[in-house]
Amino acid sequence: MNLSQLDYQLFQAINHFADRFPALNPLMAFCAVNLDYLFYLGVVVYWFARTPENRRMVVNTLLSAAAALETNSIIGAIYHRDRPFVAHHVIQLVKHEASASFPSNHAAAAFAVAASIWLWRRKDGWVWFLLAAIIGFSRIWSGIHYPTDIVGGAILGVLIAVVIGKLMRWQGLKWLSEFLIRIYESIEHKVWKA
Repeated sequence: MNLSQLDYQLFQAINHFADRFPALNPLMAFCAVNLDYLFYLGVVVYWFARTPENRRMVVNTLLSAAAALETNSIIGAIYHRDRPFVAHHVIQLVKHEASASFPSNHAAAAFAVAASIWLWRRKDGWVWFLLAAIIGFSRIWSGIHYPTDIVGGAILGVLIAVVIGKLMRWQGLKWLSEFLIRIYESIEHKVWKA
């Protein structure tokens, strides 16, 4: 059995949970489409906690997520893999365009954010990793990604977050990050003062 067959069999096993546990389908559909908004909210909360460490972490997080999504779009343009609902009969809980399936944008961005937070705050990071895994699992359950799409996106997101994290400690990028934060904070101070 090759990787493609194993991937499809695992996809079928997870996707068929929709038949076996239909009461969970609304929750899985919600997680597949909307749980990533919790990541946006989390980043905003960390930013407005206004500690220098949080602000540096958020800059690192946003750069990592942006780089992961851009890398995904390049991979998707070079290698187009049809989504499961295009290639097979699936239980599809969520409507989705027939765009490239590999690697998963949701997984790449969620795991990039989780890894970035984990690099700064270990305990918080584990919670974000769990939420990222729920997003990935729910997108398989909902019929819009294969398991390897999620695993590929997760690996890509984590690797990019680690690389960006290391680069942000390099003096040139650290200085740029601090400079951008100071500009924002001076504007923020003027707005709150007004």
